[in-house]
Amino acid sequence: MMRIPFELAETIAVVVDEGTLDAAARRLHVTPSAVSQRIKTLEELLGRVVLVRSKPARATEAGAAVVRLARQAALLEHDTLTELGADPDGDLRTSVPLAVNADSLATWFLPPLARLGQKHPVVFELRRDDQDFTAGLLESGAVMGAVTSRSAPVAGCRVSALGAMRYEAVATPEFTARWFSGGVDAAALAVAPLVDFDRRDDLQTQWLAARGAASVQPPRHYVPASNDFATAVHLGFGWALLPVFQSEASLASGALVRLGDPPVDVPLYWQQWNLRSPLLDAIAEEIVTEGRRVLA
Repeated sequence: MMRIPFELAETIAVVVDEGTLDAAARRLHVTPSAVSQRIKTLEELLGRVVLVRSKPARATEAGAAVVRLARQAALLEHDTLTELGADPDGDLRTSVPLAVNADSLATWFLPPLARLGQKHPVVFELRRDDQDFTAGLLESGAVMGAVTSRSAPVAGCRVSALGAMRYEAVATPEFTARWFSGGVDAAALAVAPLVDFDRRDDLQTQWLAARGAASVQPPRHYVPASNDFATAVHLGFGWALLPVFQSEASLASGALVRLGDPPVDVPLYWQQWNLRSPLLDAIAEEIVTEGRRVLA
């Protein structure tokens, strides 16, 4: 029966994390040629290419399966050592990679991680991506858990509903007076600048379609950071949909005004590996509890 040596699986996971063989060698305390030889040995063992030697290096589909195995084995090893009391001083820390969308990261996601860090010997590596794409990081084995808009479980994962993040279209009073003096209609929306997070952000496009303005092509700013995105709206770059978390205080003070219904609700889910792990279970409990508390 074929067996995958843990050292070889760990090596490809480190290469994918670090991006190059040289950086992986430094982390593993071996030479780059030793890393290369381990990858070659693994590929010969499996009869498949596991690594695309690009910059940064990336796993193939077969390599992603091995990376997932390496991360799961490391997590189980950590749980076992903790259960055996092998770390009386609490210095045995494992790294847990998680994926999260930018707006959750900027608003509610960090406090539960801070609480976890006080209770468990863990450090977090956060990967930020749009909620429609974070599930792909789970599928590739790059992360152990993710906040995602995908309700159907990724293969090998379990899913818990968090709630919905509500977005409202807002702008500054000055911007509204300039561009929407005659009302927020299709003609005005066709020329008023808006702010998108990036070219995959379709929230503003969804709102335009709901207002009967799906065919308009207004000027667009792209600001790919959640807090900076909100700042751009506050500075009058354009209108946009902001999470209620980020807009409610400014709406109350009059610094922003609503452009009108409808709001856009984005359901969010927590997905993680379907692996019995005390640490992973604790992470899920903290994140799901917080999500359900704060999301509409």
